[in-house]
Amino acid sequence: MSPTENPPLSAYRRREQSITLSPLQEQLDEAHGEGSTQELLTLNFGPHHPATHGVLRLLVTLQGEVVRDLKPIVGYVHTGIEKTAEDKAYWKVIPIVERMDYLSYYFNAMAYIGAVEALLEVEVPTRAQYLRVIHLELNRIASHLIWLGTSALDLGATSIFLYCLRERELILDLFEMSSGARMHTRYFQVGGVIEDIPAGFARKLREFLKVMPERAGEYGAILNANEIVLQRLRGTCPLDAQTLLGLGVTGPLLRAAGNPWDLRKAAPYSSYEHFEFKIPVGTVGDNYDRFAVRLAEIYESVKIVEQALDGLPEGPHITTDRKVALPPRHELATSMEALIHHFKLVTEGFRVPPGEMYYPIESPRGELGCYVRSDGSSKPARVHMRDPSFVNLQALAPMCRGNYIADMIATTAMLDPILGGIDR
Repeated sequence: MSPTENPPLSAYRRREQSITLSPLQEQLDEAHGEGSTQELLTLNFGPHHPATHGVLRLLVTLQGEVVRDLKPIVGYVHTGIEKTAEDKAYWKVIPIVERMDYLSYYFNAMAYIGAVEALLEVEVPTRAQYLRVIHLELNRIASHLIWLGTSALDLGATSIFLYCLRERELILDLFEMSSGARMHTRYFQVGGVIEDIPAGFARKLREFLKVMPERAGEYGAILNANEIVLQRLRGTCPLDAQTLLGLGVTGPLLRAAGNPWDLRKAAPYSSYEHFEFKIPVGTVGDNYDRFAVRLAEIYESVKIVEQALDGLPEGPHITTDRKVALPPRHELATSMEALIHHFKLVTEGFRVPPGEMYYPIESPRGELGCYVRSDGSSKPARVHMRDPSFVNLQALAPMCRGNYIADMIATTAMLDPILGGIDR
């Protein structure tokens, strides 16, 4: 899809410009001879937290202020989540996987639950699917707000960070209403969601949907009027779509380079095929396009949530299969069968037929996939996540070679890496 077809992204288009990948590299090679190792300095960036969007260590080879080479070193917050999941009943894994990419907890849960539901062949009620879409897209907006605020901080624009946190608080208020928790909500369950939305949720959600596009427009107006921000983003560290595909990069980074791949369109899940929305794409694939694509995605997520809320069907919010889902609490005092199902699920969990499944979804950072292998017991034999931050981090070095240190900091921000998901 052309960016001119998307109103949000077209608002941030700029004049086409010819971009050389690393003009500084050519100048240095000419001055010192190609392949010269004179005056090279190897420097550690990190692993302190505030400057690297997580506990990330970058081993950077510099020639003056120009990055000659870069090697990401990860593993400082390794939590062993995948192995821990293999020692838990299926339904007890949900709060564990939510804490990997800690800004995309609904997406972590969705990928895992989707794989388990596919193995169980459980039919998820349409109302539950719509409720999942509402919370997924709200979570996408919240994640993009944290990315935009922290990236603006790296560029010296401190006010934007406070504005983004202001809108994110409105989203967390909604999560607290529906689940009782602001983060790591455990709202998604195998077969649906744990509770239907409470009274007043729809009204408060509509208030948010009304204000969010206006606030996103303000972010864009402020940053696009800031000459320093524009000079830091325009034409810096571009990378073409073919190289990104070769590295396995997905999500906004790939779409910024002109490839419209989005799993919500390419392989719809959880009723995404019911909604109309556009896929913002860039043209050059530089840091400005990465910024513009994510900002445009906020508008599209608002549209999806509006459609899901308007078309929210009646019906159950979770499967009626009592061997998978807990029975309603009011039945426990009157139904012995309900009490038995409740006892068995809480103490042992449900059993999943032997098999294996990979379930991919479109997270705020790209393709998030969960592989689950079952041996027929009540615990998964293997759980493995394909985290997009881990895969996308490969692109940082080819993006930054031959560019200034300052461009490396901005590019790390535009990569939007979450180290909790990378290390796991």
